[in-house]
Amino acid sequence: MSNSIPNIKSYEESYSNFSWDIPRTELGYSDGNTINIGEYCSDRICKLGYADKLALIWEGFTGEVRKFTFNDIRVFANTIANFLKNLGLNPGDRVCLFMDKVSELYFGFLGILKMGGIAQPLFSAFGPESLFTRLDDAKTSAIITQKKHLHKVRATINDLPSLKHIIVVDDDGTKPLKEREIAFHMEKEERIEKFDSYPSKAETPSVLHYTSGTTGKPKGAQHVHYSIISQYISAKYALDLKEDDIYWCTADPGWVTGTSYGIIGAWANGVTQCVLDAGFKAENWYKFIEKHKVTVWYSAPTAIRAIMKEGNEIVKKFNLSSLRHLASVGEPLNAEAVIWSKEVFGLPFHDTYWQTETGSIVVSNYPEMKIKPGSMGKPFPGITAAIVDLKTFLPIEKKGIVGMIALKPGWPAMFRTYWNNEETYNNKFKNGWYLSGDRASIDEDGYYWFVGRDDDVINTAGHLVGPFEIESALLEHPAVAESAIVGKPDPVNMEVVKAFIALKPGNDPTKMLELEIMNFIRKKLSALAMPQEIEFVDSLPKTRSGKIMRRVLRAKEWGEENGDISTLENDM
Repeated sequence: MSNSIPNIKSYEESYSNFSWDIPRTELGYSDGNTINIGEYCSDRICKLGYADKLALIWEGFTGEVRKFTFNDIRVFANTIANFLKNLGLNPGDRVCLFMDKVSELYFGFLGILKMGGIAQPLFSAFGPESLFTRLDDAKTSAIITQKKHLHKVRATINDLPSLKHIIVVDDDGTKPLKEREIAFHMEKEERIEKFDSYPSKAETPSVLHYTSGTTGKPKGAQHVHYSIISQYISAKYALDLKEDDIYWCTADPGWVTGTSYGIIGAWANGVTQCVLDAGFKAENWYKFIEKHKVTVWYSAPTAIRAIMKEGNEIVKKFNLSSLRHLASVGEPLNAEAVIWSKEVFGLPFHDTYWQTETGSIVVSNYPEMKIKPGSMGKPFPGITAAIVDLKTFLPIEKKGIVGMIALKPGWPAMFRTYWNNEETYNNKFKNGWYLSGDRASIDEDGYYWFVGRDDDVINTAGHLVGPFEIESALLEHPAVAESAIVGKPDPVNMEVVKAFIALKPGNDPTKMLELEIMNFIRKKLSALAMPQEIEFVDSLPKTRSGKIMRRVLRAKEWGEENGDISTLENDM
């Protein structure tokens, strides 16, 4: 087990003394050097003497386990890079990864970057419409996929003339492939020991990540190879990754967390990581942690609330003593979840805040720092953050006042543009700040407290109310599994608060329970924040990355169009 001394021994000292030269030096990078993420995460680690170290422990839904060393991932990434190059693909071409969490997805990501392509990871649960929207926008040249997803790709290709190659990683030859389709078998391909990686520079495009669409049409955030500087050091400082860790990031690489911290951050640090390619079930997750002796676990509030719903007793069936650090990402982490994890695991989840656009963690709770349950933590070293006024875009000096989270541009992992959407990109910057679109406040100790997305905040009688505080209070009620808060039109107050609530199993949506929840909340919140109405629902609308799509609920209340819902996981 890793030693218990955190990589950040003092947050205040680390923040004050930080320079981006620290990770640059540790990674052996100087201005003007070539820097290729694919090579830095494989060849570089091998040259440091870790060729035979485990890089990936992969487990499938049948329980099959496969293990790969850093030399294995180097050679497999070379093999894919060579295959793509031989197809006639060129540096700068967009190559989409559209697969479940199979091992080829991870090697393929590095392989695309090694040949100079731009990796475009997409979540494999997307339907044809979601897939088409993103492939069409990016003018993608090739897609790497599986047989099970071919029907979705085939449904889009007639309207995608730029898509030249459809590469199928598990074709067994039982059915003939169609036009533009080609089989690729990792085990059957000649292994390429040496491949000259594309000599990408700091600003060479690397990954094109599409936003989840919680606030409108998904946008392609363009990142560059220099992003690895941020991803390496934030994995080390915020996630506390160390050389002997067994690390598990539950995020799918179709989303930014699954690449920044499910591939790049861990492997840039030479850390062994685990992947479970199976659906969610609390018991299976605990079994996976026990079996592989996971030490650092990075997950999402949606998943944490789901395992909370399963109760405390199930945890006692498993030996989870290998765990030493827990972290969360995706949505704000409710205080109740932090308290619960401390109770059942003996460890709190550390909330981390960042976005597709930021490319890496920008505000976080750190291992050595006191956690205030429900807080986002403090800015990452090297990040200048502030809460700015929504009209002047000047920093708000007074503590506790709600404004927008803003960041000074210049950190390595910041996105460089929105693909084919320069105007929207430019609108994200005002008065020298990158505007996150998220509202928060800062307390007297410098901790950030999330309030809500800019378009989620409710204006009731001239007072701004954020959904997160109310949802966190509701989560403390023993019958509530999840909730979503939106504004509902009101002739007197402009808007009032409405709560959509999904109940835990064994609870019936009765008037009596509604009254009980109202009385429970009344003791915790101000009158302004009190829900004026509760609607019980079987489930909440979420993106496939687990974020609640409040705008879908709000549109329903206001009689508005939903906008783009191509990433919606479940229909209301």
